[in-house]
Amino acid sequence: MFSYSDHVREIERAGRGLPVSRDDMVVKSWLRCLEHHRLDPAQTCEAYIVPEPRLKEHRQQSEDLINIARSGLEHLFRQVAGQNYVLLLSDRQGVTVEFLGDPLFNNNLRKAGLYLGAEWSEWRAGTCAVGACIEAGEALTIHQTDHFDNTHTPLSCTAAPIYDMHGELSAVLDISLLSSPIAKASQNLALHLVNATARRIELANLMAQARHEWVLRFSRSPEFLDVDPEAAISIDGRGRIVGMTHGGAKILARAAGLDWRDPRQLLGEPVSRFLDVEIDDLPDLTRQRPTQDRLVFARDGDALFAHAIEPHSRIRAPAVSREQIPPPLRRLGGDAPEIVALQARAAKLARTSLPILIQGETGTGKEHLARAIHEGSGLNGQFVAINCAAIPEQLIESELFGYLPGAFTGASAKGRKGLIEQADGGTLFLDEIGDMPLVLQSRLLRVLAEGEVLPVGASVPRPVQIRVVSASHRPLQALVSQGAFREDLYYRLNAATLSLPALRDRSDFDWVLEEILKRHSGGRLTLSAAAVMALKAHDWPGNIRELDNAVAVASALAENGVVEIGDLPEVLVGKAGAGGCEAGAALDLMLVACDWNISEAARRLGLDRSTVHRQIKRYRLKPKH
Repeated sequence: MFSYSDHVREIERAGRGLPVSRDDMVVKSWLRCLEHHRLDPAQTCEAYIVPEPRLKEHRQQSEDLINIARSGLEHLFRQVAGQNYVLLLSDRQGVTVEFLGDPLFNNNLRKAGLYLGAEWSEWRAGTCAVGACIEAGEALTIHQTDHFDNTHTPLSCTAAPIYDMHGELSAVLDISLLSSPIAKASQNLALHLVNATARRIELANLMAQARHEWVLRFSRSPEFLDVDPEAAISIDGRGRIVGMTHGGAKILARAAGLDWRDPRQLLGEPVSRFLDVEIDDLPDLTRQRPTQDRLVFARDGDALFAHAIEPHSRIRAPAVSREQIPPPLRRLGGDAPEIVALQARAAKLARTSLPILIQGETGTGKEHLARAIHEGSGLNGQFVAINCAAIPEQLIESELFGYLPGAFTGASAKGRKGLIEQADGGTLFLDEIGDMPLVLQSRLLRVLAEGEVLPVGASVPRPVQIRVVSASHRPLQALVSQGAFREDLYYRLNAATLSLPALRDRSDFDWVLEEILKRHSGGRLTLSAAAVMALKAHDWPGNIRELDNAVAVASALAENGVVEIGDLPEVLVGKAGAGGCEAGAALDLMLVACDWNISEAARRLGLDRSTVHRQIKRYRLKPKH
């Protein structure tokens, strides 16, 4: 019989680096509990159920996923009926937002934490299936004494991650028993069932969100391709990856020798980088052809049967017209469907008090979007912007929180109101929040949690009421995983996320270019065709800010009211060299920028593929290896 003291001693052995007879993922979780979460295996802790108002918030944020997952959960529950299993759907914070179990055991289940609102994050509950699954990102079983906390050792829990279409962990599906057979292997079937259900929920979610894109589904067996595929990806009209299931991410990553844990390496890339497939090949992979003939090869040689599903509509129709969007947000983009959808989402969020995280590359206009959200919020207070990367670390505390007279050497005799307090009644914009030092993250968390600020040198806090919008070009979720950003602060800032596309991916590029040209020339200048092609061929690592600088230079140099290719900054035309006439050189630049993908070059230029082919022959252009 394995006693409580034996359990504690085994965890302590693992903590000293001594061998123990446990799965590797269990040992890693124990070590995180000891070293990172600072939990004590001798200190037992009962299951924690979040308060009702907080549970309501978690369920509201997960409402779409719950609706999509419900039929899958009910099907799984029917499969294990009569075996006393409990099903939990937890969000990415480990809070149970959906629950299926026998109501006769409700009291026992609630006490054990197998209930709606139970929080199974690893830092709170120790090693458990949900918490370890969130940390590892893989399906696993935590059986009886695998649990860190002795309170949970009667349980046997099996969990699988559910990823959203952008490769981020969004939920965990758990199937648990209050008591179980001794052998851990008895849960192998549960592991298979929960994995299969998570896969189907991911696929349903992808299909719901990718109605206007191509969807490519995969299977190792042609017999199951159309009825129960193993993985899927979604592809936009330019042939680039815009969504994927967890299995799809692994197929893509393996094909290119990448890490599936970093979805940024996969999303936005042409599908031809991973598979021997172009966007124009997808119609040949629909059900019009026999299943066994729909075979594709990954770049690593892997053979897969594929089923392509056509978009419902070639042009995505936004839920609202552009005229319904408030003017401050409307000024941020043209009428491209994905931009209008982003503006409409921002307009709805602006009217709430929810904290918003804006993600996007440097120069994509994150602060402009934040200001537009403030203008559309109806708040009476100021918009106060703080660049967390620009303020010296030794000054950032006094800048944010303010200080009393004489609080430190060099302080103003009158003291100073901090930037957070200046935003009282308005919007606090935290730009490059990912660069905020950890010690200040703790103080900011307190401000957000308690609604009060404590100036340097003060003993009595001051109440503040602020709307927080933050932004970062760095993936905050990855920083959390690396321990560089507080997880609790991340969830405080990230009630809703708005992702700004890179300029090279914006289908309203022409609108952006025209607006910037108007601003710099007052409508006096036009662009030659060669100049437009050179601008479209550039990758724009600096995004809109870089384009703005380029147009400013061209406006200063242009003569006779037309911007020619020679008026552009050298970085945009230097690759052309002596490439013949300007049009030929610009087309050459575009083809290089698109890795000689004719379909992509034609899309960017707004031309037919046949026209591009004719121009390639006319100017005798060839790939440069």
